[in-house]
Amino acid sequence: MEAGSSIRVDSWIWAVRLIKSRSLATAACRAGHVRVNGDKVKAAHAVRVGDEVRLRTPDAERIVVVTRILAKRVSATVAAESMTDNTPPPPAREDVPFVPIRDRGAGRPTKRERRDIEKLRGH
Repeated sequence: MEAGSSIRVDSWIWAVRLIKSRSLATAACRAGHVRVNGDKVKAAHAVRVGDEVRLRTPDAERIVVVTRILAKRVSATVAAESMTDNTPPPPAREDVPFVPIRDRGAGRPTKRERRDIEKLRGH
């Protein structure tokens, strides 16, 4: 596409492979997980070269800068060339606190389990 043109933000984040499907990209915009230049945007918001797109996923937040407008989904190598990834590296595994996970439907923790959880948290 020519310089100065724009495309919908949901279409662009799908085309550069930040999200698996176009409908998931639209849903992410509707839920408020997509920001362009710091503002929450709707799916139809226009994205231009130089815009900063922040996408919050369950794993982490991706921060990318648009370097090329894409209308169709492309290969991973072309998609990587179409954006500059400014996402900070994830924290070291030692820095992330351990959170105990209980089985779904296991009910409330017993007094002993609660004390063990508090001991793990350092209380």
